[in-house]
Amino acid sequence: MESDTIKTSKGDLVISFLGHATLMMTYGGKTIHIDPVSSEADYGKLPQADVILITHEHFDHLDLKAVNAIKTAGTKIVGTPDVAKKIPGIIVMKNGDTQTVNGLKIETVAAYNIKHMREPGKPFHPKGVGNGYIVTFGDKRLYLAGDTENTPEMKHLQSIDIAFLPMNLPYTMTPEMVADAARAFKPKILYPYHCGETDTTKLVALLKDEKGIDVRIRKMK
Repeated sequence: MESDTIKTSKGDLVISFLGHATLMMTYGGKTIHIDPVSSEADYGKLPQADVILITHEHFDHLDLKAVNAIKTAGTKIVGTPDVAKKIPGIIVMKNGDTQTVNGLKIETVAAYNIKHMREPGKPFHPKGVGNGYIVTFGDKRLYLAGDTENTPEMKHLQSIDIAFLPMNLPYTMTPEMVADAARAFKPKILYPYHCGETDTTKLVALLKDEKGIDVRIRKMK
């Protein structure tokens, strides 16, 4: 399990890369799980969750077995209205909401397709259904995009220190779309994730001349 440590004004943020869109973070004595899925990790061996963030209800982002393995009576689960249909009693956040959960400021950003369709007129991820999340860790703002394309909402983001952007077809973005978004909102650190079989070196090449964007490739197939 690869991990990166990011220094913040209130201590270290440790990001562990489990696979696909599945992440684990530790910060201030808390463990935050993102889109936990059993195929990406042995959740019986991982720390239990203080907070679980679920971007949307698709099987590769929401796995009840994984959630049940890491949740406790005190775990705060944040998700969309559709996630709440599968996990009653969670903290429901819609696009554009802001809440503080276990001391962490969480903002939601719309996650949706503009171009890529399941069939004509039916996007893989319709607008208003999925969430991206911006989580504030001390003086650092981390953006988890969820399953989305390079939307206007994404391109208008400001002051993003760390960004996770999805990059696989036909469900999310091409390397060119990720590069377009990154040039617009200029995250200091960019991790492509949810990559499938996409060649991540293409993104590195596209952004090689962009000063101030540190593209980091980790094992997130």
